[in-house]
Amino acid sequence: MKLQELSNLTAPLGKTQKMPVLFLGHGSPMNAIEENEFVAGFRKVAQDIPTPQAILCISAHWETKGTFVTAMAHPPTIHDFGGFPKALFEVQYPAPGSPELARETQALITQTEVHLDDKWGLDHGAWSVIKHLYPAANIPVIQMSIDYSKPAQYHYELAREIKSLREKGVLIIGSGNMVHNLRMVEWRRLHETFGFDWALEAREQMKASILSGDHQSLINFRSQGRAWDLAIPTPEHYLPLLYSLALKEGDESVSLFNDQALAGSLTMTSVKIG
Repeated sequence: MKLQELSNLTAPLGKTQKMPVLFLGHGSPMNAIEENEFVAGFRKVAQDIPTPQAILCISAHWETKGTFVTAMAHPPTIHDFGGFPKALFEVQYPAPGSPELARETQALITQTEVHLDDKWGLDHGAWSVIKHLYPAANIPVIQMSIDYSKPAQYHYELAREIKSLREKGVLIIGSGNMVHNLRMVEWRRLHETFGFDWALEAREQMKASILSGDHQSLINFRSQGRAWDLAIPTPEHYLPLLYSLALKEGDESVSLFNDQALAGSLTMTSVKIG
């Protein structure tokens, strides 16, 4: 590692212009090595925003009891899946970590104790999409875990405590899927653009709430009816959306991209704030 890169891992983050916030519908791990409209969308959004000094990712694939942030200088690439081609397991995303950003995140959050982690790394919810945004793997990346024991309102309020990182060059990314029901996937149509009626209904209602700023309806997702219950059978892929939305301030712009349904019960809809 070059001396300047090492310095970036330890130097305090300085004030910058406010960074946007992203929610990325990450979909199948195969998006890491395939060429399709979704990875093109990831690349385009990276071109449309300032280059970050660091990235903080909240991934659907790191659930813990309590809240943790990765704090190692060299996070490993975690292949947290099975049954995929060898080529996918060979992918490495050797982005540096940022112990300093981990400590700053820990200090900002007051509603719970945040633990520094040296065992996790970057799971596919993070690296499979970030590699398309920043293929050189030269931007420090940390992950923050999702406490599976807490309700949606808790996660939304916790996310608001880290909003000042946006003014220090940190790109905050929530990575999951708004509609994610693997038990009902039409596997034979995995690469087809279509959604079951309930998936499309939930997606349209979610999008309306996102664009109108009605975050409370999104937080109260268990009160929105059968379509939402089918769309969110378990909350881990949905909660990263709430982390991203919690960081929106005032009249900041909100736009959608990669807004497609796949295989009946998945959506790739992604959100850019700011």
